Amino acid sequence: MITASDFFKSKFGCKVYKLSLDAGCTCPNRDGSIGYGGCIFCSQSGSGDFAENASLSVSEQISNAKKRVSSKIKDGKYIAYFQNFTNTYGNPKHLSKLYFEAAENPDIVGVAIGTRPDCLSEEILCVIKKLSEVTFVMLELGFQTSKEQTGLYIRRGYTNEDYLHGVNLIKNHCPKVHLVTHLIFGLPGESEEDMLSSVDFVMKGGSDGIKISVLHILEGTDLAFEYKKGLVTPMEEDEYFLVLQKALNIIGDRMVLHRLTGDGPKKILLAPMWTANKKEVLTRLNKILSISD
Repeated sequence: MITASDFFKSKFGCKVYKLSLDAGCTCPNRDGSIGYGGCIFCSQSGSGDFAENASLSVSEQISNAKKRVSSKIKDGKYIAYFQNFTNTYGNPKHLSKLYFEAAENPDIVGVAIGTRPDCLSEEILCVIKKLSEVTFVMLELGFQTSKEQTGLYIRRGYTNEDYLHGVNLIKNHCPKVHLVTHLIFGLPGESEEDMLSSVDFVMKGGSDGIKISVLHILEGTDLAFEYKKGLVTPMEEDEYFLVLQKALNIIGDRMVLHRLTGDGPKKILLAPMWTANKKEVLTRLNKILSISD
């Protein structure tokens, strides 16, 4: 297994922490270009519930984010993570200023950009290529599942072919970029086979790293509405870790494991509540990682 911690230590010689920033972007799945309301599970913050305030400059956001994590960080370096919504969806010149302001900060050793595979214009890829020539860059693509039927249900707004096309664009235009793909286990109607097929699809697609989390049902989302009507059953803890163990056996050392669990903001988390017990979740996660090794 290649964990993110080991990957960053080999690259930078120390532990690396991500600072969640807000570039002030929206999403084509919210502004009407593709749809409205976002993906069915996405919170009002666009999955950036822990990000800083977009009204502040990037430098101010970095400073505030460092203060937030200072109590648990003794030594290490930082990656600026433009996390919420679609951070390649906007004016390329404006986004370039934000990316480079982060990269030029003396406390930052890399820039991570969360986006969608259908929001990779030639202009923005040129910006990212230039950025990758001066600092370490990660592009994080939301994909969630390779089951097209589920993609339609969650209102993802793009197909598997769009994802593969996006991966190819990144690999061809920005060869230095470290590509990470996000998957969600426990999406409504998906079997264990479906989840493992998504892992296999991402591996064959050429992603350098992977993030896996269980589906969180958050207050204020369309998914929460369906959950309250009894139409959605959250994934049980034992079920999640059983499937995750099988996924790790498939992955081996062929992709970097950037995340195998996730935090839903407790104030809006409806289910599954077992994910709120972070200590227990991390204990189980470390156990299956040791088994997989």
